[in-house]
Amino acid sequence: MIEINLILAVLAGITVLLVLILRFKINAFIALLVGSIVVGIIAGLDAQQIIKTIQEGMGNTLGFVATVVGLGAMFGAILEASGGAKTIADFMITKLGIKNSPIAMVISGFLIAIPVFFDVAFIILVPMIYALQRKTKKSLLLYAIPLLAGLAITHAFIPPTPGPIAVADIIGAELGWVILTGFLVGIPTALMSGLVFGKYIAKRIHVKAPETVEEELPAELPHISTTLIIIAIPIFLILLNTITSSGILGVNNESVLNVIALIGHPFTALLIANFLAWYFFGIKKGFSKKELFHITGKSLAPAGTIILLTGAGGVFKQVLTNTGAGELLANSLSTIGFPLLAFAFISAAIVRIIQGSSTVAMITAAGLVSPLIAQAAFSEMQLACMVIAIASGASIFSHVNDSGFWLVGQYLGISEKQTFRSWTMMTTILAFTGILSVSILYLFL
Repeated sequence: MIEINLILAVLAGITVLLVLILRFKINAFIALLVGSIVVGIIAGLDAQQIIKTIQEGMGNTLGFVATVVGLGAMFGAILEASGGAKTIADFMITKLGIKNSPIAMVISGFLIAIPVFFDVAFIILVPMIYALQRKTKKSLLLYAIPLLAGLAITHAFIPPTPGPIAVADIIGAELGWVILTGFLVGIPTALMSGLVFGKYIAKRIHVKAPETVEEELPAELPHISTTLIIIAIPIFLILLNTITSSGILGVNNESVLNVIALIGHPFTALLIANFLAWYFFGIKKGFSKKELFHITGKSLAPAGTIILLTGAGGVFKQVLTNTGAGELLANSLSTIGFPLLAFAFISAAIVRIIQGSSTVAMITAAGLVSPLIAQAAFSEMQLACMVIAIASGASIFSHVNDSGFWLVGQYLGISEKQTFRSWTMMTTILAFTGILSVSILYLFL
């Protein structure tokens, strides 16, 4: 009887969550909190227990995520304002040539989305793919799909972007391992969804670039070496800390380990990146301190939404843990022999297809998976694979309930049917290639 009650509680909570978002258009932050309360009530928690669980879940999650997402948003905003994103794309095309510009676009998207939000990065680089289309007379999709694939993969797979940060924190994965796993899985995923599919769909849908486009960028763009080094510094420091703490490098000096642990923590690594960006992308490029203050302050608005959503996802996870529903789901999956990696992917994919937001899908799925992970022993790399499996599922089949669907269609000037055939199919190939790649990696751990 208790088991049935817990199952009903979970199903009721998810149903309420989706109904509030889809039917009543309630903000996902509120919907996640209400869904969590519903699970708690049906599972038999009293009022005090529910309130305490909300506080516990929110506090435990936001202590880490709020800091990292906030610092990452400010770092990306300065890079965006300075024109650093265009610097990378220009450099890639110059080095690889017009003939290999699809490869240049996928690499550019892959790198630029590390610090810059997906939609902002796409809008910044749209003029470049327009120019490529006008020069070569080939379909705009030949350049757009690789760019979009690179952006989408990094945005979903590689911290310090908000999605993987949130999932990693909720399920307890080490960010360094998530970065490494995201890169390993991202390469074949970018190849299939970006280059192979881009070439295929460009032959079937010919799209011309719009006649005019406005592009506002600083007169003097940052140097490519400066740009790549500053983007790489926080990732390098986080990975160094992860590898050193695991004992792979054989470093035993306590003082050295302590220094690496400090500068390699995401908080410190991103602080260093922000100071470097503030000086090299800001002050040296002629931005006033007041302008930089405005740029970084403005960047915290979208970051605030993601932070609150993540906190609510932490509440959902905590309710499942405290009610025992998570343990029940873990035992049930173990009994029927259902792989947890597949459950992570499927749960994220279902929420993504139903309600559209990849962020909500990732956070909801992480909340479901986290209590299950607590019931078994997983290595750091296996936890990182779980993050990528969730990210893959949350990227699948972007359609009319996803703002990205309309953004891509509008800027590429294509119909809804063409957007389905290109963008939606690309995100689906991305998702399945991602889960296949991470499953292969998981098997060898």
